[in-house]
Amino acid sequence: MTRTPLVAANWKMNGRFGLVAELGAALATADLGSAEVAVCPPFPYLQALGAELKGSAVGLGAQTLCDHEDGAFTGEVSAEMLVDLGCRYVIVGHSERREHFGEDDDLVASKFLRAQKAGLIPILCVGETLRQREAGETEHVVVRQLMAVVEAAGCGAFNRAVLAYEPVWAIGTGLTASPEQAQAVHADLRAALAARDPDVAAGIRLLYGGSVKADNAAPLFAQPDIDGGLIGGASLNEKEFIAICRAAG
Repeated sequence: MTRTPLVAANWKMNGRFGLVAELGAALATADLGSAEVAVCPPFPYLQALGAELKGSAVGLGAQTLCDHEDGAFTGEVSAEMLVDLGCRYVIVGHSERREHFGEDDDLVASKFLRAQKAGLIPILCVGETLRQREAGETEHVVVRQLMAVVEAAGCGAFNRAVLAYEPVWAIGTGLTASPEQAQAVHADLRAALAARDPDVAAGIRLLYGGSVKADNAAPLFAQPDIDGGLIGGASLNEKEFIAICRAAG
């Protein structure tokens, strides 16, 4: 099955209006190759970036969402609000949300369900720490994180989702899983889904994230089970990010 590559930018808590205008305008007019591209800025810049990208093929996404539809949840942002702002994607279960904000597998699953109910495409993140990798627990950890959502939402829900493998030890550290290491985990994730539904497994896009740069993107994206990337720091650099998008295409 042919899967269209996807490259999604996660700006994390970075950026100002100047960057939004500059980078948004550049991406809206750049030759990004044949990959699908999405950008996930901080909440305050969603509307401004959406305006810059309007009419282009670049999609808009958010970095997280509340697992409630509306109500007395001060400081939270609902899936419906993201849809109002023109979002197509939302990142769910990023390791920084799990580590710094206490998001466990149950909450991640709840957010996944809420995103899909509103019509958003969740980008579900899974990944292991360095200690877990050194202990030989990588497959157990990432499959457990995936299956927590499969059990809550059903395997069929992944026809309308994206899965991203982000080894925690490679996020923002400059360390990167080798193409072979990343491929092995992607293959494990696809096999875990295939045990439930081979068609879903064959169709889902699996992204790699973890210090992806222009100079290492091509060998990573050449792996048979890697269908693009979830890009952090490099997505804030116009030339780097455009090169990564072209490598995916």
